[in-house]
Amino acid sequence: MSTTVLVVMGVSGSGKSTVARLLAEKLGWDMLEGDDKHPEANVAKMASGTPLTDEDRWPWLRSIAAWIDTRQAARRPGIVTCSALKRSYRDVLRREGVIFVHLTGSTDQIRDRIGHRAGHFMPTSLLRSQVDTLEPLEPDENGIVVEIGRPPEEEVAEVIAQLPNRN
Repeated sequence: MSTTVLVVMGVSGSGKSTVARLLAEKLGWDMLEGDDKHPEANVAKMASGTPLTDEDRWPWLRSIAAWIDTRQAARRPGIVTCSALKRSYRDVLRREGVIFVHLTGSTDQIRDRIGHRAGHFMPTSLLRSQVDTLEPLEPDENGIVVEIGRPPEEEVAEVIAQLPNRN
Protein backbone atom coordinates (compact mmCIF):
# COMPACT_ATOMS: atom_id res chain seq x y z
CA MET A 1 0.00 0.00 0.00
CA SER A 2 1.34 3.45 -0.92
CA THR A 3 1.58 6.46 1.33
CA THR A 4 -1.21 9.02 1.07
CA VAL A 5 -0.50 12.47 -0.31
CA LEU A 6 -3.35 14.96 -0.64
CA VAL A 7 -3.21 17.51 -3.46
CA VAL A 8 -5.50 20.35 -2.40
CA MET A 9 -6.57 21.84 -5.72
CA GLY A 10 -8.78 24.52 -7.19
CA VAL A 11 -8.65 28.00 -8.64
CA SER A 12 -6.87 30.82 -6.86
CA GLY A 13 -8.91 32.02 -3.90
CA SER A 14 -10.70 28.73 -3.28
CA GLY A 15 -8.99 28.29 0.10
CA LYS A 16 -6.29 25.77 -0.76
CA SER A 17 -3.68 27.14 1.66
CA THR A 18 -6.08 27.52 4.56
CA VAL A 19 -7.59 24.04 4.16
CA ALA A 20 -4.18 22.43 3.59
CA ARG A 21 -2.70 24.04 6.72
CA LEU A 22 -5.64 22.90 8.83
CA LEU A 23 -5.45 19.38 7.38
CA ALA A 24 -1.71 19.24 8.12
CA GLU A 25 -2.33 20.35 11.71
CA LYS A 26 -5.19 17.88 12.28
CA LEU A 27 -3.45 14.92 10.65
CA GLY A 28 0.13 15.73 11.67
CA TRP A 29 1.28 15.42 8.06
CA ASP A 30 3.99 17.34 6.20
CA MET A 31 2.72 20.20 4.02
CA LEU A 32 4.07 22.04 1.01
CA GLU A 33 2.67 25.32 -0.26
CA GLY A 34 2.84 24.61 -3.99
CA ASP A 35 3.14 28.31 -4.86
CA ASP A 36 6.56 28.26 -3.17
CA LYS A 37 7.78 25.97 -5.96
CA HIS A 38 6.94 28.49 -8.71
CA PRO A 39 10.02 30.00 -10.33
CA GLU A 40 10.33 33.77 -9.90
CA ALA A 41 9.46 34.25 -13.58
CA ASN A 42 6.08 32.54 -13.07
CA VAL A 43 5.28 34.66 -10.00
CA ALA A 44 6.24 37.85 -11.86
CA LYS A 45 4.13 36.83 -14.85
CA MET A 46 1.06 36.17 -12.70
CA ALA A 47 1.59 39.30 -10.59
CA SER A 48 1.58 41.34 -13.82
CA GLY A 49 -1.80 39.84 -14.74
CA THR A 50 -0.54 37.44 -17.40
CA PRO A 51 -1.84 33.87 -17.20
CA LEU A 52 0.70 31.06 -17.17
CA THR A 53 0.99 28.81 -20.21
CA ASP A 54 1.30 25.04 -20.10
CA GLU A 55 5.01 25.48 -20.82
CA ASP A 56 5.31 27.71 -17.73
CA ARG A 57 3.57 25.11 -15.59
CA TRP A 58 5.36 21.86 -16.56
CA PRO A 59 8.60 22.47 -14.56
CA TRP A 60 6.56 23.65 -11.58
CA LEU A 61 4.34 20.56 -11.70
CA ARG A 62 7.39 18.29 -12.00
CA SER A 63 8.90 19.89 -8.88
CA ILE A 64 5.68 19.23 -6.95
CA ALA A 65 5.67 15.65 -8.27
CA ALA A 66 9.24 15.23 -7.01
CA TRP A 67 8.11 16.40 -3.55
CA ILE A 68 5.29 13.83 -3.65
CA ASP A 69 7.78 11.11 -4.63
CA THR A 70 10.08 12.08 -1.76
CA ARG A 71 7.20 11.90 0.75
CA GLN A 72 6.09 8.51 -0.54
CA ALA A 73 9.64 7.09 -0.65
CA ALA A 74 10.05 8.12 2.99
CA ARG A 75 6.59 6.69 3.81
CA ARG A 76 5.56 10.08 5.16
CA PRO A 77 2.05 11.23 4.24
CA GLY A 78 1.81 14.78 3.00
CA ILE A 79 -0.36 17.59 1.74
CA VAL A 80 0.46 19.95 -1.10
CA THR A 81 -1.45 22.87 -2.54
CA CYS A 82 -1.56 23.04 -6.32
CA SER A 83 -4.20 24.51 -8.61
CA ALA A 84 -4.04 21.32 -10.77
CA LEU A 85 -6.56 22.93 -13.09
CA LYS A 86 -6.29 20.49 -16.01
CA ARG A 87 -6.38 16.73 -16.05
CA SER A 88 -3.05 16.77 -17.91
CA TYR A 89 -1.55 18.69 -14.96
CA ARG A 90 -3.02 16.18 -12.51
CA ASP A 91 -1.56 13.38 -14.64
CA VAL A 92 1.92 14.72 -13.78
CA LEU A 93 1.06 14.44 -10.07
CA ARG A 94 -1.00 11.25 -10.17
CA ARG A 95 0.44 8.26 -8.35
CA GLU A 96 -0.97 5.46 -6.27
CA GLY A 97 -1.86 7.04 -2.93
CA VAL A 98 -2.41 10.57 -4.29
CA ILE A 99 -5.87 11.93 -3.56
CA PHE A 100 -7.00 15.18 -5.16
CA VAL A 101 -9.08 17.41 -2.89
CA HIS A 102 -10.93 19.83 -5.17
CA LEU A 103 -12.20 22.95 -3.42
CA THR A 104 -14.98 24.37 -5.55
CA GLY A 105 -17.38 27.29 -5.35
CA SER A 106 -19.03 29.97 -7.44
CA THR A 107 -16.90 32.44 -9.37
CA ASP A 108 -18.53 35.35 -7.49
CA GLN A 109 -17.75 33.75 -4.13
CA ILE A 110 -14.11 33.18 -5.08
CA ARG A 111 -13.73 36.66 -6.63
CA ASP A 112 -14.92 38.13 -3.34
CA ARG A 113 -12.34 36.06 -1.42
CA ILE A 114 -9.51 37.16 -3.71
CA GLY A 115 -10.56 40.78 -3.32
CA HIS A 116 -10.27 40.54 0.47
CA ARG A 117 -6.92 38.81 0.80
CA ALA A 118 -3.66 40.66 1.20
CA GLY A 119 -0.11 39.84 0.20
CA HIS A 120 -0.80 37.32 -2.57
CA PHE A 121 0.69 37.72 -6.04
CA MET A 122 -2.39 36.46 -7.93
CA PRO A 123 -4.63 39.36 -9.04
CA THR A 124 -8.40 39.04 -9.29
CA SER A 125 -8.08 39.70 -13.04
CA LEU A 126 -6.64 36.19 -13.56
CA LEU A 127 -9.62 34.41 -11.97
CA ARG A 128 -11.52 34.22 -15.29
CA SER A 129 -8.59 32.48 -17.03
CA GLN A 130 -8.36 29.97 -14.18
CA VAL A 131 -12.11 29.26 -14.23
CA ASP A 132 -11.97 28.86 -18.02
CA THR A 133 -8.99 26.48 -17.74
CA LEU A 134 -10.43 24.36 -14.90
CA GLU A 135 -11.31 20.78 -15.79
CA PRO A 136 -13.20 19.32 -12.82
CA LEU A 137 -12.19 15.92 -11.48
CA GLU A 138 -13.49 13.07 -13.59
CA PRO A 139 -15.10 9.97 -12.06
CA ASP A 140 -11.98 7.86 -12.68
CA GLU A 141 -9.75 10.30 -10.76
CA ASN A 142 -9.05 9.57 -7.10
CA GLY A 143 -10.57 12.64 -5.52
CA ILE A 144 -12.79 14.35 -3.02
CA VAL A 145 -14.87 17.38 -4.04
CA VAL A 146 -15.58 19.92 -1.30
CA GLU A 147 -17.98 22.82 -1.74
CA ILE A 148 -16.49 25.94 -0.14
CA GLY A 149 -18.32 28.66 1.76
CA ARG A 150 -18.48 27.03 5.17
CA PRO A 151 -15.98 27.55 7.97
CA PRO A 152 -12.68 25.95 6.90
CA GLU A 153 -12.85 23.58 9.89
CA GLU A 154 -16.04 22.07 8.45
CA GLU A 155 -14.45 21.67 5.02
CA VAL A 156 -11.45 19.95 6.65
CA ALA A 157 -13.72 17.63 8.65
CA GLU A 158 -15.46 16.65 5.40
CA VAL A 159 -12.11 15.78 3.79
CA ILE A 160 -10.94 13.74 6.78
CA ALA A 161 -14.24 11.86 6.91
CA GLN A 162 -13.75 10.80 3.28
CA LEU A 163 -10.12 9.64 3.56
CA PRO A 164 -9.87 5.89 2.90
CA ASN A 165 -7.18 5.47 5.58
CA ARG A 166 -4.95 7.61 7.72
CA ASN A 167 -1.34 6.45 7.50
